[in-house]
Amino acid sequence: MTFALGQRWISDTESDLGLGTVVAVDIRTVTLMFTASDENRVYAINDAPVTRVTFNVGDVVQSQEGWSLKVTDVQESNNIVTYKGTREDTQEADVSLREIMLSHQIRFNKPQDKLFAGQIDRMDNFVLRYRALVNQYDQNKSSMRGLCGIRAGLIPHQLHIAHEVGRRHAPRVLLADEVGLGKTIEAGMIIHQQVLAGRAERILIVVPETLQHQWLVEMMRRFNLHFSIFDEERCVEAYAESDNPFDTQQLVLCSLDFLKKSKKRHTQAMEAEWDLLVVDEAHHLEWSQEKVSREYQVIEGLAESTPGVLLLTATPEQLGRESHFARLRLLDPDRFYDYEAFVQEEQQYEPVADAVSALMSGEALAYEAKNRITEILSEQDVEPLFRILESSASEEEKAAARQELTENLMDRHGTGRVLFRNTRSAIEGFPERNVHLMPMDIPSQYATSMRVSGMLGGKMPKEARALKNLYPEEIFQEFEGDEASWWQFDTRVNWLIEKVKQKRSEKILVIASRATTALQLEQALREREGIRATVFHEGMSIIERDKAAAYFAQEEGGAQLLLCSEIGSEGRNFQFANQLVMFDLPFNPDLLEQRIGRLDRIGQKRDIDVHVPYLKDTAQEILARWFDEGLNAFRDTCPTGRSVYDRFSESLIEMLASGDTSELDSVIAESAKLNQSLKAQLEHGRDRLLEIHSHGGEEAKELVEQIAAKDGDINLVTFALGLFDTIGLNQDDKGENALVVTPSERMMVPSYPGLPYEGATITFDRDTALSREDMHFMSWEHPMIQGGIDLIMSEGVGTSAVSLLKNKALPVGTILLELVYVVDAQAPKSSGIDKFLPATPIRLILDSKGNDLSSQVEFESFNRQLSPINRHMASKIVASVQGQVHSLIDAGDTQILSQLESVKQQAEKEMNDSLNSELERLLALKAVNPNIRDEEITALEQQVKELTEYIGRAQVQLDSLRLIAVSHN
Repeated sequence: MTFALGQRWISDTESDLGLGTVVAVDIRTVTLMFTASDENRVYAINDAPVTRVTFNVGDVVQSQEGWSLKVTDVQESNNIVTYKGTREDTQEADVSLREIMLSHQIRFNKPQDKLFAGQIDRMDNFVLRYRALVNQYDQNKSSMRGLCGIRAGLIPHQLHIAHEVGRRHAPRVLLADEVGLGKTIEAGMIIHQQVLAGRAERILIVVPETLQHQWLVEMMRRFNLHFSIFDEERCVEAYAESDNPFDTQQLVLCSLDFLKKSKKRHTQAMEAEWDLLVVDEAHHLEWSQEKVSREYQVIEGLAESTPGVLLLTATPEQLGRESHFARLRLLDPDRFYDYEAFVQEEQQYEPVADAVSALMSGEALAYEAKNRITEILSEQDVEPLFRILESSASEEEKAAARQELTENLMDRHGTGRVLFRNTRSAIEGFPERNVHLMPMDIPSQYATSMRVSGMLGGKMPKEARALKNLYPEEIFQEFEGDEASWWQFDTRVNWLIEKVKQKRSEKILVIASRATTALQLEQALREREGIRATVFHEGMSIIERDKAAAYFAQEEGGAQLLLCSEIGSEGRNFQFANQLVMFDLPFNPDLLEQRIGRLDRIGQKRDIDVHVPYLKDTAQEILARWFDEGLNAFRDTCPTGRSVYDRFSESLIEMLASGDTSELDSVIAESAKLNQSLKAQLEHGRDRLLEIHSHGGEEAKELVEQIAAKDGDINLVTFALGLFDTIGLNQDDKGENALVVTPSERMMVPSYPGLPYEGATITFDRDTALSREDMHFMSWEHPMIQGGIDLIMSEGVGTSAVSLLKNKALPVGTILLELVYVVDAQAPKSSGIDKFLPATPIRLILDSKGNDLSSQVEFESFNRQLSPINRHMASKIVASVQGQVHSLIDAGDTQILSQLESVKQQAEKEMNDSLNSELERLLALKAVNPNIRDEEITALEQQVKELTEYIGRAQVQLDSLRLIAVSHN
């Protein structure tokens, strides 16, 4: 490199500094002043990362004074360039401009400008950029968008509900699957799709206080959605940023109790203009025609002011049909305005259910069944479909006819559009529960301390005394002090140690109500037998919990036991284990089901052993017997458990507090009778048509197959590794399908999107991600991939490159020019433009005569024939053919216009085919199913109008280019 004072250079590594001027040169160093950014840089002369900026005849350059010059001649004297030409503002000819007077703000944004200025990228960066454009386009166009990248098993009914609801405008639905079927995952999938599609940016999740942490973890771990928990303290802190604290975050999670207690916070939440409201445990919102609870009023106010609403509830009619109506009323008060009318309407759905049952049986339709179907589908000519069913058509054709008739009948089903309910009886894939109840003698130390505690605690409320009696180890500690080791004599601990020895090859999940109990159990196992165990409790940070869960999940060298406090029954799934030990029992049937639900979930591949050790003649025995004999809660899910508990809670509390079991057999018998009665009511109230609609049938299975086919995409792995390498991340292979990615000192940017400061362990394998929650599950939808793509696009990585083609069939020096254009519609993401006209790459490859060879020369195979070239040699090649390249770019700009029109026409056709057919369907259905909301139809009509305009205004621009020179060496 030859440097001279006054020359203009640009930094290869800091292009945002602007145009630099050489202000000092000595034997070893050169100093450049970057006036635009007020920065100086000193470089070693031998390897300065800078490129000399010179322009050529035909270029337009800008002076420091703001006027532009069209260059007609370039002269050099003493290594300093002077440009001559015509001033564009005055048209004055033969004007001179010395390079030192060039504008400091000159930046090379166009790919051809970078190429001619010598800012030439590595060949692999050009390839990465093109692949990023192509893959981003493919992901936006995919009908599976928003479903492939979630950290969840591929469960048909969950995917069906998410796919059905997630694509709607402002969905308002009730998710009412039975426990263990994954309502939270379904809601997360819907939220994820709404966010990706731009339909929802501001989201409020309202849950019971005890579930806040579970939701926070689920949204972050499974969907990469980072919510902020809002309580009074957080709201006070937020006043520094906004008068309304809820305006300071886009994704907010708070408790219903928090909003109920403060009218001010409730008002602020209603004024915050959310796109989507999600409410968990909605069956606890009490409503009747005579009385409306404060909790119901809080959610009603939010639901009225929010376009999209998801309600998650227990089986809807569990608490009565009136309660079920109350949930639907929150979704659409105009539609569900009168309870009596609702009851009468529901009774009219029976013929629809009968018709669907007849079709799904696969048998020939009776005359009465055909008449019924014809009557229900009165606005449709169904005779052709009947003829197919009665003809000698293939089984595939008959199945398609049945499917079409079934779907049309379901569309007319009353609440099928707003309510989704799956039951365990309708879904396959659940394990058996093997229950082991183990009564044990109470140690004398416990008996003494509990007797003394009873005498001293006479004024304690009954409920507090009942709760305290469930944990004799805590009572013992109160008397004996922290130094006492209850675990040295507790018969449950002795049993647990023996059980662990017997099950050496099995992972065992142990749940206790208290964090102190879990910690002391870990100490007992370690000190008494050297057993590897890890703990998991509410006092740990999320990262610490992740590490504990990962240590438990690790197959070789991992912990055999995970000892959880009650929080261990919230939010985490440990389906790789099938041994559950309840060291003590919770007071609440719902918590009991949550505990078992950590292992007993759809997707569990083995039967579960539930071990319940309890101390005889204590409150533990009373509760164990009531759960087992009164509710059968250990062996089966118990959706009725809470209702039975509410009925008998006073009697139970009295027994647990006093120890008097004279009424126990009677309470158990009455509880069992009520439980059976409630379950029979639920079974009688089952809406099998709704269940068929909710689980999605064959369509749902096809969704699973399509997503499974995309798992393990080698294309994604190759792209991600190249992306991380280009950005400058360290990558260490840890085996077991795992890779550790950490920031490095050579990174392109100070921080990488989606990557924690300390780095992250990632995996591309779904099964590994499901068993190791400390790992990030990489997909095209993950923030580390999406953020990385956005980064290389915005930083201009790979926009210009030069490669060699070693091909003796072509003359040396022959050039080809590869041009990548992008069609961009410049529309809000919320318009849905990405589905029909996302940023669309179009590749041309021009020979020296301007002929486009792209249809004959596929990108990947052609790229494998090319070789990289160093920047110095690349600049020389560019300088020698600059005029020819200018001409080829002009030819490309002309040729691309016809392809632009073709792309726009195709996008408009797809949009009209998709949205207009959906609009026609909704308009037709509205005549027979009042659950079609006017807002939904209006939004669809408006969307068609807006998208037509956006697509019509779409433009094309050159994104990147690669010059290819033929060589024989």
